Amino acid sequence: MAPPSSKPHIVVFPFMSKGHTIPLLHLTHLLLHRGLATVTIFTTPSNRPFISESLTATTTTDLSIVSLPFPQNIPGIPTGAESTDKLPSMSLFLPFVQSLELIQPSFEQELEKIHARVSCIISDGFLHWTLESASKFGIPRLSFLGMSHYAMAVSRDAAMNGLLSAHESDNEAVPLVRFPWIQVTRKDFDEPFNQRDPSGPQMDFIIESTTATQNSFGLLVNTFYGLEPIYADYCNNDGKLRTWSIGPLCLTKLPKKLGFETQKKPWMEWLDRHSPVIYVAFGSQVQISPAQLQEIALGLVSAEVSFLWVAKKSEMNEVEVETERGLVVTEWVDQEEILEHPSVRGFLSHCGWNSVLDGICAGVPILAWPMMAEQGLNAKMVVEEIKVGLRVEAVDGKAKGFVTAESLRRGVRELMEGGKGEEVREKAREVAEAAIKATNEGGSSWNALNSLIDEIQRKKQINGFKSI
Repeated sequence: MAPPSSKPHIVVFPFMSKGHTIPLLHLTHLLLHRGLATVTIFTTPSNRPFISESLTATTTTDLSIVSLPFPQNIPGIPTGAESTDKLPSMSLFLPFVQSLELIQPSFEQELEKIHARVSCIISDGFLHWTLESASKFGIPRLSFLGMSHYAMAVSRDAAMNGLLSAHESDNEAVPLVRFPWIQVTRKDFDEPFNQRDPSGPQMDFIIESTTATQNSFGLLVNTFYGLEPIYADYCNNDGKLRTWSIGPLCLTKLPKKLGFETQKKPWMEWLDRHSPVIYVAFGSQVQISPAQLQEIALGLVSAEVSFLWVAKKSEMNEVEVETERGLVVTEWVDQEEILEHPSVRGFLSHCGWNSVLDGICAGVPILAWPMMAEQGLNAKMVVEEIKVGLRVEAVDGKAKGFVTAESLRRGVRELMEGGKGEEVREKAREVAEAAIKATNEGGSSWNALNSLIDEIQRKKQINGFKSI
């Protein structure tokens, strides 16, 4: 633990989405728990309660939270929708994220009050404009992206070498130049990279965010070096991007307030009575059609395996799941707690990077069903690279392709009771042990965080401070 006088002060600014916020809350708690830094978190009024409640047991004067006014009267964005899970449709993501630039003046006003003692700003990669703010005050900015080195490396190699535009068909597999054992098609990518010539407002936003990350002091990656060393080295060397692998951050448990939630949740009691169970969850951002939801219900029932399915309440209004083996939950759950339950022996997942890490750290094999963003690449990594999961087969092979009940039934049966399922289950246990070792004292992620803190401290001492 550093002496109080020598602690750096770090500003943390998460993107307004739970999947982006939670890892940075884990990082905040880690910095405070290990006595590495004091922290100021920036957020907006509607997001503050979630952040405050998540860190409620982190009782320390080393933490402060600042609320910035959220932009008003944004076309298409409902009043009070200050996070992506409150949007009526993810088609509004781009206007939502672009509207956040209007927060910049308020952010800089608050930053001016504390900049003399700020050592660095850690902000989500989507908040690219925070680099300009940090530069005004001479503060190093570190970008945080909820992606793996693998996904970044594969995307960069494919883009730099024009591989995604090489064939007219989006189903034509091409080997990567730097990683020839990996073959990709445009189907492995989401919009706009599933187009031969990606362009438009979404591409412009991606370029802007990527450029800001490349021009930042560095990038924090929620992974551990031993999971993907080849790709971490590539991003640091060929990618010309300084990265620190400081995860998996989900292994940093947020403490619960004394006496809080002493009563066991009904789904945890259900798990006590059922085994083995496959846990089913597709994240809070994915929008699934009623027809696909019905196929999921039929597939899970016909697999004749106990399942715990966490879904949105709005999705399940017209879907009936007729089985004594399954339980459908439409509330917010502690996913890590569920995956760590001994009854859970499989995870049907959309392969959002947070969920992949949750599965890995619990030693639970994954049945990969990517649906959006870079999830197609995460699924490739899970199945082909680290071999901790199997793949659900879509009708057309697309990352967001339709999956029949029969295809899902086969996948669930193989993962839970088949030979391949047992192989990936054993591998998942091995990777879980490696993840725990990396985050323990003396492990690679533990040391990487120490190295980062030392470096930003040296940079602060050398550069001093800047006023505007």
